[in-house]
Amino acid sequence: MNAPLRVGFVGLGNMGAPMAKRLLAWPGGLTVCDTRPEAVRPFAEAGSAAVDSAAGVAAAADIVCVAVLDDAQVRAVVSELSGAAAPGTVIAVHSTIADRTAEELAVACAERGIDLVDAPVSGGGPGAELGRLAVMVGGSATAFERVREPFGSFADLVVHAGEVGAGTRMKLARNLLHFVAFTAATEAQRLAEAAGLDITALGKIVRHSDAVTGGPGAIMLRDRTAPIEPDDFWLPILRHVRDLGEKDLGLALELGDRLALDLPLARLALERLGPGLGVGDNTFERQNS
Repeated sequence: MNAPLRVGFVGLGNMGAPMAKRLLAWPGGLTVCDTRPEAVRPFAEAGSAAVDSAAGVAAAADIVCVAVLDDAQVRAVVSELSGAAAPGTVIAVHSTIADRTAEELAVACAERGIDLVDAPVSGGGPGAELGRLAVMVGGSATAFERVREPFGSFADLVVHAGEVGAGTRMKLARNLLHFVAFTAATEAQRLAEAAGLDITALGKIVRHSDAVTGGPGAIMLRDRTAPIEPDDFWLPILRHVRDLGEKDLGLALELGDRLALDLPLARLALERLGPGLGVGDNTFERQNS
């Protein structure tokens, strides 16, 4: 029986700390490192090994998780790790970086016999605390199989997105939805405020209903974005979504016009909802209703 893989963690910040905390009980042991002694101290007190450099983590681990701030920090940490890691080590970058950065680092690591995977996460600090993160892994199938089990300590969804860089590209697509939705939320708040409504109460309604319906992700069930064929199961369902959406967006825009409030995202959504769903728009019916 193979011995459990040893895991290391570099970067114990807002995301790294709760992720690493979930690994304290990992049977192969945990070695941690951060530039701030106060971040490392709780882990040492809880029984993990603590070292003062990324190189020290690399020397003690088979899989090294990296959760630092940006591309520059990732490059510096990976360079130090790859200089000290044994061939066969897997370096997993959880930071959201450029996909090309991940590809470049993977090539450099491969020259030393080291696998690099880009493994950005979704779910935030609360998801990490609960072990409910989603991890999007870009890398070889072999590397993915090695990291899947330890990642399960802090995630309940671990997806192999494809080759190195694919994990980051999936995270960028996911966060495009996230922050466009945030921007739409601010537009909805302005409409509600202009209409004399309590926007705190609106926020409660949105969070409650999205928890039931699934929010924007509820329509992300297709396996391609091309126009839907006439005999496709999803055609009547997504046409219904389009018709409801176009009706409600039209009413919101009418309200905005009466309140002299411009709603540019709503106008764009009205134009693009149907085509985006793959069912075309319903302009004729809308204009003649």
